[in-house]
Amino acid sequence: MDGRSVFLTGPPGAGKTFVLNQFIGRARRSGKTVAVTASTGIAATHIGGTTIHSWSGLGVRDFMDSRDRGLIASRKAKSLGSADVLVIDEVSMLHGKRLDMVDELLRHARENQQPFGGLQVVLVGDLFQLPPINRSNDVDDFAHQSQAWANLKPQILYLSEQHRQNDGDLLDLLVSMRNQDFRQRHIDLLNERLEALTENDEITKLYTHNADVDRINQKHLDALPSDEHVFEMQSKGAKKYRETLAKSVLAPETLVLKEGAKVMFVANDPSKKFANGTQGTVVSFDKESGLPKVKLDRNGRSLQVDKYTWQQLDGEKSRAEVAQLPLRLAWAITIHKSQGMSLDAAEIDLSKAFAPGMGYVALSRLRNIDGVYLRGINRRALLLHPTITEIDQGMQTSSSELAQQTSDIADEVIVVETVPDVDSDLLEKLRTWRTARARKNSVPPYVVAHDSLLEELARYRPTTKSKLLNISGMGPKRLETYASELLKILS
Repeated sequence: MDGRSVFLTGPPGAGKTFVLNQFIGRARRSGKTVAVTASTGIAATHIGGTTIHSWSGLGVRDFMDSRDRGLIASRKAKSLGSADVLVIDEVSMLHGKRLDMVDELLRHARENQQPFGGLQVVLVGDLFQLPPINRSNDVDDFAHQSQAWANLKPQILYLSEQHRQNDGDLLDLLVSMRNQDFRQRHIDLLNERLEALTENDEITKLYTHNADVDRINQKHLDALPSDEHVFEMQSKGAKKYRETLAKSVLAPETLVLKEGAKVMFVANDPSKKFANGTQGTVVSFDKESGLPKVKLDRNGRSLQVDKYTWQQLDGEKSRAEVAQLPLRLAWAITIHKSQGMSLDAAEIDLSKAFAPGMGYVALSRLRNIDGVYLRGINRRALLLHPTITEIDQGMQTSSSELAQQTSDIADEVIVVETVPDVDSDLLEKLRTWRTARARKNSVPPYVVAHDSLLEELARYRPTTKSKLLNISGMGPKRLETYASELLKILS
């Protein structure tokens, strides 16, 4: 909170995202402008941010000359110049040369030759996770090996407590992988999980290649005797931004479902009925709206699933929006796409593992060893990048030394109204109204009202037109069109 740049790291399940969100909230409440970004679109959705490529304006370019730099700095002057803090999550998946480009651009745009133009930079990630995808035969290009990282000299904050794994055997295995210190007991444990293979189709299967995942999901879907229901992604905004956003979210552009389909939610519901990674089974489809009802594996509850809206933001401005059911078929998913998820059980095939960290990421998705069912494994699956273990040990030492000289921050005093919780029952009523209104108007649901607007209505329950107008996202036009219907529901 005092403005120093840091690298927040630690093993999966240590609480990096939780701590990051606490910091972002406190920094914003103190008046700081925080740019929340991540190296991938998937990671960005987990923290409510955008990709570093989009925020910076660099896009997908791998090279930036002086002309590019000037044009981007001019076009993005407001967002680049107004930020106080830059967060980059899953930084281990960002190429070093791209981090150097971000640094160069910020120094130019902010007319400040300090690292990253004088911004406080909060880098977050686990260097043992899957590394940046390298499409050539070049040497590894890790973010932590970049010149920008060296100039920034971030202080190391290493979280060591474990909040995901509740099983000593699995945690011991993961620690042995991080330290590359395999003992016979670890080999025996993996062999036991090979022998424990299950034919249970209810658990998620993690595979290394997209082709295997698609084949398995299609095979299971085809085997269901029920009718197909097809849901197409709807989008708005400039074409290039729509396409980028559509590729970054986990929901497919065309989703085909049947009764009995195994699905996984790919977004977080503000009323906490489901979260990213929650699994369930499609049990029926509404006769009028056609929307699916999903029975959740974890508690047996059934809920109707409406379309969810993702946005690509440039500051407060929306560049593009896509709307789709927040679901994907989940008999199988790739290990890359599983990063950030927590699973109770999974069948894992590591026989074709091809990248360092792949086995580590897959196994660390699980909460206990009894949920691990190995279909196959090769030696490469157990490997982590050879240089990372030594670096990691040095980071733990640096963090311990910093902890000894760092006192706890004072309790935060917030002189604002307490924000009420979202009324989940009211939110369901508002979503039902939106679905009916969208069908009547022959428009996508998000045209009637965005998810964020419905959530604010269910949180603050305005009872007059003037109070309705104070809700973010309402606006005069929506007020004129829908006020009477909404006030009736809200009252």
